[in-house]
Amino acid sequence: MGTGDIESLERLRQAFQRLPGIGPRSAERLAFHILRGSREEAAALAEAVLAVKDNVFHCGICFNLTEEDPCPICRSASRDQAEIWVVEQPKDVIALEQTGLVRGVYHVLMGHIAPLEKVEPGDLTIDALVQRVRTVPAREVVLATNPTVEGDGTALYIESLLRDSGVTVTRLARGLAVGSQLEYATASMIEAAIRGRRSI
Repeated sequence: MGTGDIESLERLRQAFQRLPGIGPRSAERLAFHILRGSREEAAALAEAVLAVKDNVFHCGICFNLTEEDPCPICRSASRDQAEIWVVEQPKDVIALEQTGLVRGVYHVLMGHIAPLEKVEPGDLTIDALVQRVRTVPAREVVLATNPTVEGDGTALYIESLLRDSGVTVTRLARGLAVGSQLEYATASMIEAAIRGRRSI
């Protein structure tokens, strides 16, 4: 008997399949996993999903995900409010926080400029960033957008808006990964490593 013969199970499978990265087989495995588990486990999952929808929103300052406004990072007295790290998505904040190296605060753009996808600067939080930089006032803006054509284009656009602000605008260095060998690096990786070189 397939899940299509049991309406509730089929609805659950289809719900899982609508999630990004979940194909038909994975959706079916997840649906059967829920079916095999206890009612309490299923209820806990349902409650967690609803809690995210009910309690998580974007910080009014940095646009990161939070359950309180402003978010804990923006509120923190130990953070350098004049050093603003600009990222594309909330998940980028998580990645940078895991390094333990960021002492400043963040600004989440909620995407990148992509004309082919009809994403223009006005669709992002760029205006709020420019206003924030001028209000704080900021000392440095670190453009930590992704190393893609869209990410680079977005960084260049923001840099052009901040050029006359007197704020130092920097970009994350790119290039060779630790432990890699020159012979296996692409030309663009080597170029980025050369351009991003620094004194030691």
